[in-house]
Amino acid sequence: MSMLAAVGVYGSVASIGYGLAAIGPGIGVGLIFGNGVQAMARQPEAAGLIRTNMFIGFALTEALALIGIVMPFVFGQGPK
Repeated sequence: MSMLAAVGVYGSVASIGYGLAAIGPGIGVGLIFGNGVQAMARQPEAAGLIRTNMFIGFALTEALALIGIVMPFVFGQGPK
């Protein structure tokens, strides 16, 4: 029974940790798309280049969120 309690506590701590880790990429994605749309409105002739750079930045920012969801499982096991 103590094993189940330990898993329950670890799961809740991992969930809180991922929630905190998702704040940064969430803000980053908002900034990327907000500034990308603003840039395309100011220079419509450069929309293709801006859109390409916007999606590259989005992919890199989302990679941080994926790393944030994997790290609790990698480092959270501890010694047995």
